Amino acid sequence: MFTGLVEGVGRLAAREPRDGDARLRIAVGTLPFDNVALGESISVNGACLTVVAFGETHFDVDASTETLALTTLGDLPVGAAVNLERAMRADDRLGGHLVSGHVDGMGRVRSIADDARAQRWAFDAPASLHRYIARKGSICVDGVSLTVNAVDDAGFEVALIPHTVAHTAFAQAKVGDPVNLEIDLVARYVERLLAAGAGA
Repeated sequence: MFTGLVEGVGRLAAREPRDGDARLRIAVGTLPFDNVALGESISVNGACLTVVAFGETHFDVDASTETLALTTLGDLPVGAAVNLERAMRADDRLGGHLVSGHVDGMGRVRSIADDARAQRWAFDAPASLHRYIARKGSICVDGVSLTVNAVDDAGFEVALIPHTVAHTAFAQAKVGDPVNLEIDLVARYVERLLAAGAGA
């Protein structure tokens, strides 16, 4: 599990095709990387990936065909910035919201506009996810826990404070860029419970 509070910005250092899927090398950048262990989970742009090898300044992960097809990691150019967060510990503060690292779909940056010292970002989202996105609810965009300020027929809008822009890969993002989206876990489980109840 993750919190959606980005711990560092790294970059995709290399992509090595392997029998239909790929091994990715992630340069850790500003991520605190002490005591990393094989098999630990790290969120890379919101996708939970397992460390299979590491060095002082990088770690390697295997990305399945599912991950490559259903997240932005399949087409992310080598050198691109990525948001990084190591899995939370049981005694961590939960400053964002509960994030599983299981991407529900890909969206796209629709617009970016200044709003005093902050910025308003609008994202297009797949129609299949619209029913899970609620005003003042939580959503995870490229691994960042955000509060939904508004919803519309195409997607949703959030406000990014200067700290968020400066300390995430949003600093290098632009209109038209694809993003990974994860809906709030609560919405997913509520829907499942209601569906099970209706079936009973």
